[in-house]
Amino acid sequence: MGGEKEILSLVEIKQLVDQFYEKVRKDPLLADIFNSIIKDNWPAHLEKMYRFWQTVLLKEHTYKGSPFAPHAQLPVNAKHFDRWKHLFFETVDENFSGKKAEEAKFRATKMAEMFQLKIDFIQQRE
Repeated sequence: MGGEKEILSLVEIKQLVDQFYEKVRKDPLLADIFNSIIKDNWPAHLEKMYRFWQTVLLKEHTYKGSPFAPHAQLPVNAKHFDRWKHLFFETVDENFSGKKAEEAKFRATKMAEMFQLKIDFIQQRE
């Protein structure tokens, strides 16, 4: 059964981010990559993700920085991005519905595409 509520505030953003990264941290393909880089800094990472999605979806400008830079050297390829996107869509669909839920999935797709293209480019040059 899908989610019935809309993403309207930081409360829903935190729910989305927390549940999504809970899945990532246990995922056989993604867990080792994320856990090896983030280590014990998960609270700080989650806080940054709250601010990112709050800025993107709610237009409350709390995120500062470049989203791509920390990901530039990750050992990832298309299968990692596909899995990341699958888990994100699954989390959105389990919890939310409406325009902001659809926007979250659209923006996640575009971000994954851009990150993948940039990382592929970097890896080809090495």
